[in-house]
Amino acid sequence: MKLSNVLKVAGAASALIFSSLSWAASVNTGANDVAIHGYDPVAYFTKNKPVEGSAKYTATHDGAIYRFASEKNRDLFKADADRYAPQYGGFCAMGVALNKKLNVDPAAFYIEDNKLYLNLNKNVQKKWLQDVPGNLKTADRIWNGIEDLSVETVNAED
Repeated sequence: MKLSNVLKVAGAASALIFSSLSWAASVNTGANDVAIHGYDPVAYFTKNKPVEGSAKYTATHDGAIYRFASEKNRDLFKADADRYAPQYGGFCAMGVALNKKLNVDPAAFYIEDNKLYLNLNKNVQKKWLQDVPGNLKTADRIWNGIEDLSVETVNAED
């Protein structure tokens, strides 16, 4: 193989790796790129509670794999993923307001204006709920600056 072809292949591989890393930075995923710890994002809206999804029903959005409890929920998500996907890439909403990218407890959720917000845990959620409008304003502003940064970069101590 010619050196120029090797360099082209290496460049393409590097681009693929870096593009997948940028997705990983903007969406909170666990093992195998699964979002929300495998919980069904549509069920938060239709059942008003966290429901575990199944590997049988999946859809990909922004580089993350979402699982669903039913084919119907998967199809609803596919028709309007931005409506159902959690805000701030599924990172803790209060954490984002504090300039951090923190994991979440799928049971610590809140829906405001038809948008799903997740929190680190129920105690952090209580803090979030003390000033939802103020926390949303802060988190929205901060998210624009940290969305594409890695978790390690964002959470590094100053």
